[in-house]
Amino acid sequence: MRTREETEKMFRLWREKIGEDPVLGKELLSMEGEPERIKEAFGTDLGFGTGGLRGRMGAGTARMNRVTVERVVRGVIRVLSCHSFPGGKEKDAAERGKQRRIAIGYDSRHNSKAFAELAAKLCTEAGMEVYLWPELIPVPCLSFSVRYLHCDAGFMVTSSHNPGVYNGLKVYGPDGCHIGNEAAGEVFREMQKLPWFPAESGGALKEGTEEKGKPMPAEVYEAFLQTVKRQSVLRPGDQADRDLPIVYSPLNGTGRRPVTEILKRCGFTNLHLVKEQEEPDGDFPTCPSPNPELPAAMELGICRAEETGADLFLATDPDCDRVGAAVRTGEGSFRLLSGNEMGVLLLDFLCERRREAGTMPKSPVLIKSIVSTDMAEQVASAYGVRTINVLTGFKYVGEQMDLLEEQGREEDFLFSFEESCGCLTGTYSRDKDGVAAVLLICEMAAFYHARGKSLDRRMKELYETYGYRKETQYSFPFEGAEGQQEMEKVMERLRRREEKEERWPDAEEILDYAQGLFGLPPANVLKIHFRDRSTLMLRPSGTEPKLKLYLSACGASEAAAKQREKELAERGRKAVAEENRSGGL
Repeated sequence: MRTREETEKMFRLWREKIGEDPVLGKELLSMEGEPERIKEAFGTDLGFGTGGLRGRMGAGTARMNRVTVERVVRGVIRVLSCHSFPGGKEKDAAERGKQRRIAIGYDSRHNSKAFAELAAKLCTEAGMEVYLWPELIPVPCLSFSVRYLHCDAGFMVTSSHNPGVYNGLKVYGPDGCHIGNEAAGEVFREMQKLPWFPAESGGALKEGTEEKGKPMPAEVYEAFLQTVKRQSVLRPGDQADRDLPIVYSPLNGTGRRPVTEILKRCGFTNLHLVKEQEEPDGDFPTCPSPNPELPAAMELGICRAEETGADLFLATDPDCDRVGAAVRTGEGSFRLLSGNEMGVLLLDFLCERRREAGTMPKSPVLIKSIVSTDMAEQVASAYGVRTINVLTGFKYVGEQMDLLEEQGREEDFLFSFEESCGCLTGTYSRDKDGVAAVLLICEMAAFYHARGKSLDRRMKELYETYGYRKETQYSFPFEGAEGQQEMEKVMERLRRREEKEERWPDAEEILDYAQGLFGLPPANVLKIHFRDRSTLMLRPSGTEPKLKLYLSACGASEAAAKQREKELAERGRKAVAEENRSGGL
């Protein structure tokens, strides 16, 4: 946080340096005489970490703009001029002199292409070999291309499922995974050494300039699709209804081309697109928050599914690493499947089909985040699959996949997922893949439909086998320059011993991941295990100004689980919202 004087000084610096910019300059001028707006834009710097950079677009050090993007890219360039990602050990002179190779992609958001071209320009000027995707592409394509071309790093301009006023920049290492804590810390330190406006800064690209690097070879996209197709688990002789009517929406993002192509190649031709959400559009006019976890984002697609008589509606978020699903119930209506439910369904389906085909790995491994349902561990155990729990963030999944690869056990990786509607079934990527997820969900639906069973019915069967659960997530916003500090105060209060004993007297176990439990890095997460197997978990989001509450309520019936969820939700809300007894919130 900057002091008022420091904030004003930074604002004046930006006015001096880019006051003539046709977009940012106009916004800076409008801030004159409005100290609160200046504080919001310049009171702090936009955070950079293992997830990269993400925030609202606009002028200021706390916003996504060409200046903050350039600062990150130059930081990465400075690190790569000394040694490779990951790690911090300086290599020999031959390594330092090697030409670095970079892959860059972007999504459908406003300024995404311009930010990607700016990154390409800076890397090219630094003597790097740059491959820029010539059109918008999903996150898994970028991760795949980094691995396929043996790149030293990658950039993806995206803000995932956030509203249209947001954008972001993800940084990938040579394994195609988000850079780890050590590498992110090093990039951040290099960023801090840089002036906000380097003398050599060329600003945004003009049309027709030649510093954009090379276009990504067409063979990379084709190789990606072929690799995704190999994730199919249906065999030629399997009974499956591929004529099942399906409605799909890319939510005005990057998924349309790869998803429709992979489904067509795998025999799914009865596909209907949501026309209003088919074309890329950074305004996301029909769903201001294009997050397939949210009912509002799925509403239009469900209407189309009802109109067309479809049994399944799928939607990918703008960078196509997450998939939301709505399925027709026995009563004829549609219901949304949660990310946890879809993760459990896919895990069970993959295990069943691979065991039947004799392709189950010798020592199969499931990797899931600690905030994802414990029910998955029950299903995995029933099939003899070992579960590895990791912290939230797919980079931790990638780290475990890298370890398996180092041990020569890459084939043991079976499946990974997060409760936030993201999953991965192969080692070709180190990020979530919505394209492959759509294919597998369609195969699963076709398989069960041929047996007179819906995905809704199959989920109920799994609940009957492993116990009923009602799993939900709630977010409490902490906006503004002080938001992060307020969240920290709430978590600090809740982890006090007397607070825990008074608030959770019926807890069987309270886990504080800040202590680095189970060999995991310390994390600002609290998880309460209750005697009835229900759990409540609290953690600040790593990418948004929100405190997240994750609930998994167990019951002897569906109704009992729902009632238990209501009770836990109220207790969780009070835990977050109650005034801090020491004078905090």
